[in-house]
Amino acid sequence: MTGISLLLPITLTTMAIVLLTPIVPDLMVRFADVPDHEYWVPMILTLPSLCVALLCPVAGMLGDYFGRRRLLLFSFLLYAAVGVAPVFLTDLTHILISRVGVGIAEALVYVLSTTMIGDYYRGAARDKWLAAQTAFASMSALLFFNLGGILGESGWRTPFWAYASALVMLALVWKFTWEPGKDDAEAAAKRGQGPQSLSWAGFPWARMAMIAAITIYGSIFFYTVQIQAPSGLAELGLTSPAERGFLTSIASIGVPLGTFFYSRLGTRWPVGRLLLLEFALLSLGFMLMARAGSVTVFLSGCFINQVGAGLLLPTLLVWSMSILSFEVRGRGTGFWQSAFALGQFLSPVVVTLAGKHAGGLLGAFMILSIAAMGGVVIAVAASLGGRSANGVAAHG
Repeated sequence: MTGISLLLPITLTTMAIVLLTPIVPDLMVRFADVPDHEYWVPMILTLPSLCVALLCPVAGMLGDYFGRRRLLLFSFLLYAAVGVAPVFLTDLTHILISRVGVGIAEALVYVLSTTMIGDYYRGAARDKWLAAQTAFASMSALLFFNLGGILGESGWRTPFWAYASALVMLALVWKFTWEPGKDDAEAAAKRGQGPQSLSWAGFPWARMAMIAAITIYGSIFFYTVQIQAPSGLAELGLTSPAERGFLTSIASIGVPLGTFFYSRLGTRWPVGRLLLLEFALLSLGFMLMARAGSVTVFLSGCFINQVGAGLLLPTLLVWSMSILSFEVRGRGTGFWQSAFALGQFLSPVVVTLAGKHAGGLLGAFMILSIAAMGGVVIAVAASLGGRSANGVAAHG
């Protein structure tokens, strides 16, 4: 139950965007009289992600100083309060301010729940729970997309009530966790007391910078299919939005499948070999998508790509966690998650620029296929250390 109570909060980061996607057209109509509403209304979705990219390192610092658990409990309260607020708000500016609050709470939840998994578990158990985050987030996205549409039938305000589910997670974390310490004995002796450490001594700057750079690079590819696949299907002649969304969700099942493969390979293969396989799958998937003459071939490429993405994310997360000592784990996790969120922000920008140079979206996929092959160089560089993610943990 400790692991489950820390696994569930990852769904809040997915909920922040996916739950509201089906009601964006309704929000556009509701605020049509607001100047530049075409620009401001979509920011209801994107503001939390921008906050995550900017604030994850700060969230890690606060967790290292004040204590992960107490701050996580507070973040659930904040998330529920500001998440539900638009139910009672009528001004678009006030709603956008509340979304900034959601982003702040989301950054805290994202960093602290992941850091506490790293605190409580070691070795294969840690790998299992961190990998499960990827699969759980992907599957919850499918749930929230449909839930948002169902709740949206009752009006654009109704989906915001779902943010109150953070209070259930607060109760679970309150009951099944304790303030982490360097070991279980210290944790039991010092429950409720934070680490109160802001020393950077021993922080692995060089290795963390390398992992963060690879993470930005990889997360651009990670989100491409989830964001661009419906548009690619439209270019192949699929006109039904519902059908495009459904087929994209089917292809996205590759992510939890890749995570399952990681659970079998992650502790036995070195990081370099894992990265080589992952970037090869990403590249192959993009190539099939670019050259697809039919929906079936395109979806096959999407699926292969998503298997590689499902392998890549836990590889990078476990790798980063394994080099971080307890005293700096919150800050290190924050830096990694900020890098991942930055890649999410850059993904559509990169695809757009690639499309302009390649004559459209399908041409952009070919450029991305070539770019993903650059991961081979990264894989070779990573393998020079000759360490698996599990092996690095023994040195971290």
